[in-house]
Amino acid sequence: MAGIFDQITGQPGGDSQSDQKELDEHLDELSNTDSQLSVDQTIEGAARTDKRLREAAQELLRYGLLEESQKPNLYRVSISQLELLNGVLEPFDFSAQVDEIRGLIFLVVKKPDDSAEFDEWSHPLVRKQRLTLEQSLLVAILRQYFIVYEQEAGTGASQAVVAVDELIPQLQVYLGDTGSEAKERNRMLQLLDQLKGHGLVSAPDTHDRITIRPMIAHLANPENLEVLLQWMHTRVKGSDDPQDKNEGDA
Repeated sequence: MAGIFDQITGQPGGDSQSDQKELDEHLDELSNTDSQLSVDQTIEGAARTDKRLREAAQELLRYGLLEESQKPNLYRVSISQLELLNGVLEPFDFSAQVDEIRGLIFLVVKKPDDSAEFDEWSHPLVRKQRLTLEQSLLVAILRQYFIVYEQEAGTGASQAVVAVDELIPQLQVYLGDTGSEAKERNRMLQLLDQLKGHGLVSAPDTHDRITIRPMIAHLANPENLEVLLQWMHTRVKGSDDPQDKNEGDA
C-alpha cells in the first residue's frame, strides 16, 4: 500500500484508485470539521449580547430594579441601550420602565395582547410575593414619609431618612400595642427587613435610621394604599367606640 506521500504525488506503490478514494474521504472529513468549527465560532460570536447589557438585564431579573445611586454604570448602560435591553427582556414578557427623575429603572410585566383579564402576579418569573397586611400598612406609612420628603426636597432627592423608633408608634395605631417594647421593635425590624428585599428601604444604619428607596413610589397604587389606611382607621375607631362595644355585648 502506498504511503501518504505516494498518494499525494500519484506515485505507484499500491492500489492507486482505492488509496486515492481513501485520501479524498480523509480530506473531505477534515474540510467538514473545519467548516463546522467556523460556523460554530460565527454563531457564537453573533449570538452574544454586549457584556454590560447582559449584566444589566441579569441585575433587573435578579432584583427587579436598578438604582442610579447604587449601580451607576449599569444604569447608564440601560438608559443608553434601552431598546436593546427591552429586546433582551421581551421573551420573558418583561419590559424596563424608566423613572429618570428618581434615577430608577424597574421591571414591569407586559400585558398579553390576547388577555382581557391580566394579573401580573401570575407571571412565573415574578420574584416578589404579595405583601401581607402588616407589610402593606408599613409601605403606606413609609410612602407618606417619602411624599412629604419629596415635597420639601424636590422630586428625585434621595435621602428620605426616618428613624426606626419613629415608625413603631405609627404602626401601633393600626395594629395595636403588644405591651412589650422589645416585641414591638423586633416586629418593626422584621417588617423592614422584608421590605428591604423588595428594594423599598435600606438596612438600618448605626443610628437606627433607614433610607426610603424611590421604588416605593412605583410598587403599589397610591389610591389603594390610601383606601387601606382609611379602612384601618375605621376599624381602629370602631373598636374604640363604647357604643359599638355595648352593641357587640348585646
